[in-house]
Amino acid sequence: MQSTEIDLEGFERELNALKTEALASLGPADLAHLRKMERWGRACTAAGYATAWLFPNPLSMVLISTGAMSRWAIMAHHVLHKGMDQVPGTPPRLTSAGFAQGRRRLLDWFDWLQPEAWSYEHNVLHHAYTNDPADPDLVELNLEPMRRSKLPQPVKVLILAISAATWKFSYYAPNTTQVLQRKRRRQPGDNLTARDDARGPETTLEAFDPRTKDGRELWRRSLLPYVLARFVAIPALFTPLGPLASLSVFLNSLGAELLTNLHTYAIVTPNHAGDDLQRFTGPTKSRREWYLRQVRGSVNFKTGGDLNDYLHGFLNYQIEHHLFPDLPPRQYQLLQPKVKALCEKYGVTYCQESVFARVRQLVSIATGRASMQT
Repeated sequence: MQSTEIDLEGFERELNALKTEALASLGPADLAHLRKMERWGRACTAAGYATAWLFPNPLSMVLISTGAMSRWAIMAHHVLHKGMDQVPGTPPRLTSAGFAQGRRRLLDWFDWLQPEAWSYEHNVLHHAYTNDPADPDLVELNLEPMRRSKLPQPVKVLILAISAATWKFSYYAPNTTQVLQRKRRRQPGDNLTARDDARGPETTLEAFDPRTKDGRELWRRSLLPYVLARFVAIPALFTPLGPLASLSVFLNSLGAELLTNLHTYAIVTPNHAGDDLQRFTGPTKSRREWYLRQVRGSVNFKTGGDLNDYLHGFLNYQIEHHLFPDLPPRQYQLLQPKVKALCEKYGVTYCQESVFARVRQLVSIATGRASMQT
């Protein structure tokens, strides 16, 4: 790992100072900004369904898809990371303790994923063990069978595209459920730790088996509620407008589901994959080493401007988010040039490219044409 020639003590000290400065500046502007992002997402969803009944069309699909993306990538992601907990005046519904809890799940973030399962899998394991085997989202390790496969490259790319178009259903919902269930099964004295929760002997396919506890949990809490609401109940609301209206809403909802999967896959998965990023093994020995890992294991996309950042789900600030995961999205806009300048000052490689360039990097890693640094 890049560390021998770096003044890690100074790097840590200045990053800590940036965090202190950011916390001291939290205020009404951060809450207003998040609420604006929430309004944009709600507006996309409303406009999407307002036109979805007319006929199957790409505009409605894109609008519904974008609204769904923002509720996960911007709202759930940052709120459940406690990003708004320290912002003065934040209402309970926008805190980590209130967001998507109980019945509010239907209002705040109704998706394939269980909020509590995703929070543990992502907020705890992925952030604590970024690009380590204990990271449940380590792309290179998760796709090792395909990387080793002798399948032709076009076939691998096709498989990856199909996976991307269905990934919340086929990967994220079952994986997060299994991770949470492993945590719940751990008992004192069994010599297991949080690192063991990331991976187990079960295959992802086994998570769908309704004969198992994990399978019943997945179907009861994730799959059936979402399918019935998104593809049955919502289209049924349009039946007074005629059967073609309901069918159009169903088809537009289906198209939006494929689009939001592709959109989120493109802005989430490449964040920690590329031959210019590092993999790690074992726990960090200090906070300064942990800081270095977050920078060297993450990549930013194009940053700046609310519209650009909204379409990236504010995941284009991945380096800053991994350094300081409990801040509101607006603070990452302010921190990004400062963190980049610090990395240049201390000789820490800071990766930033367009999302399209990073998707190409992801494809190379996923198909075995390239490997990450160790």
